[in-house]
Amino acid sequence: MSIRVLLVDDHSVVIDGLRMFLGLDPELEIVGQAANGAEAITLAHRLRPDVVLMDLLMPVMDGITATGLIRRELPEVEVVALTSVLEDEKVIGAIRAGAIGYLLKDTEADELRRAIKAAAAGQVQLSPQVVERLLHEVKEPEEPARLGDHEEEVLRLLARGRSNDEIARVLQVQEKTVKSLIGDILAKLGVPSRTQAALYAVRTGLVTLEEQEG
Repeated sequence: MSIRVLLVDDHSVVIDGLRMFLGLDPELEIVGQAANGAEAITLAHRLRPDVVLMDLLMPVMDGITATGLIRRELPEVEVVALTSVLEDEKVIGAIRAGAIGYLLKDTEADELRRAIKAAAAGQVQLSPQVVERLLHEVKEPEEPARLGDHEEEVLRLLARGRSNDEIARVLQVQEKTVKSLIGDILAKLGVPSRTQAALYAVRTGLVTLEEQEG
């Protein structure tokens, strides 16, 4: 089954380029395109994509605001930020809003395709530069969340960049059980995305930064 992708960017030349090289991959299906965050929310509700490829700097509604609303209203839809800027404010804003990944527009086509597939599989993938920026913003909690043994192991594997399927195989459970456990973990941690859960795991010492990057 193909991965359904919604493209969001206010520059038609960017959309055309993304459609061209993502369309070459039979595992990816471009189901729609939006020129701003408000359109993206409307289309995400209508089309229910697996992944939204979200520009951050747009008129009407910016990508960070749209990401937060999509993640809150459609938690099963993953968002990957695709932008031309690597500013701390934008990186932190996108991840806080719930983006599972953050890529620059000069990313190679193959890497972008891999990132979309990873997002659809629930894999947290961040470059070391992004992790470094984010960890400065993630404070160690005064009182760590109380997670069950199963939840703690799922969080550890998630933070190491494992996909839902890989976690299911390690724990010898069904993939839908893993998704349910991750939903419970996000609720207990009070965060909107796997990425923030992974950063929590690093900050609390559940995994090391080297493990997260690996």
